[in-house]
Amino acid sequence: MRHFGHIAPEVRQRLFHQEPCDFTADSSPRLLSAALGATLYSPATRPRLADDILKQAGRGVVSMVLCLEDSIEDSEVPDAEENLVRQFTDLAGQEDADLPLLFIRVRTPEQIPDLVRRLGPAARLLSGFVMPKFTEERGMPFLEALESAESASGRRLFAMPVLESPELLYRESRVEVLEGIFRAVDKYRVRVLALRLGVTDFCSSYGLRRAPDMTAYDVQIVASVIADVVNMLGRADGTGFTVTGPVWEYFRVQERMFKPQLRRSPFLEGQAEELREALIEHSMDGLLREITLDQANGLLGKTCIHPSHVLPVHALSVVSHEEFSDAQDILRPERGGGGVLRSAYTNKMNEVKPHRAWAERTMLRAEVFGVANEDIGFVELLAAGIPG
Repeated sequence: MRHFGHIAPEVRQRLFHQEPCDFTADSSPRLLSAALGATLYSPATRPRLADDILKQAGRGVVSMVLCLEDSIEDSEVPDAEENLVRQFTDLAGQEDADLPLLFIRVRTPEQIPDLVRRLGPAARLLSGFVMPKFTEERGMPFLEALESAESASGRRLFAMPVLESPELLYRESRVEVLEGIFRAVDKYRVRVLALRLGVTDFCSSYGLRRAPDMTAYDVQIVASVIADVVNMLGRADGTGFTVTGPVWEYFRVQERMFKPQLRRSPFLEGQAEELREALIEHSMDGLLREITLDQANGLLGKTCIHPSHVLPVHALSVVSHEEFSDAQDILRPERGGGGVLRSAYTNKMNEVKPHRAWAERTMLRAEVFGVANEDIGFVELLAAGIPG
């Protein structure tokens, strides 16, 4: 699989200075954690789930979570588990199917080995499990169950803990909880693919819900948690993990209180005013702003609950030609001693030592999402990815 692989090769050649790389479910954890992109959630109860997975893969989705937790009612869990086993078996019978990375969001640790056992040979399609309301105390049994299931099946399985518990939100317990989470995920580092933020649960602890013209960063109590999670769990010194962006809840906006946040100029330059209007109508301008703020705050990828959110996440994850140029210059071997140099775009200073970690992360993102051609922006990437 590859990002933008659903776009015709001749179109990709026009869009990209460096095309996104190919990867598989067996690629290195470092590559996969960066390549998750827009992780699309789907209730495990969907009767045509196998068809849905194939359809979304054909539209550019590279990671999906099939949910047995909050997206379904308690009484539906047994039927949802049976449906998952049936749908995975169906997919396993389609040998040439191009599938995304598939994860199951469970409720209890016991579900992990039980589902792997019930999946049988179809477990080869499974990349891992999403673990809800993760703390050290609640999370360790999930990680131990994953290790057991991995040993029994002989299949590499990843964990994606969700950080969403009230204890993490409360100021008086936050640091202690984060320290405990670090101990747990550090012990199982080779199995932890990414940490996911459960901002909806954060908001629920205070009876809050952000409006479609606000981002998670406008809700200060949420922004403070994101900052602390990145501070303690997302460091670039080799101890950190990939932290993914929070879910965007909206599909359409009924009535707008604030003026649109999506600037007109890049769309006029790209002659895509109609695309701009469509994005605003469907409340996507807020999503685009939040994705940009995710990246500025050290997050990579995003939880998505609607297919229309996938392409904006991927388009804004592509490395610009300017970013790529700066990163290349910073990482040149002859720059190992440090120093300061002017950007090739002559609009900024590149300081080799302080900007090295940024450059390394940028080059990893360039590998999985590609580098846009010099005259290509996110508007063209968005427009090219929209089905005709």
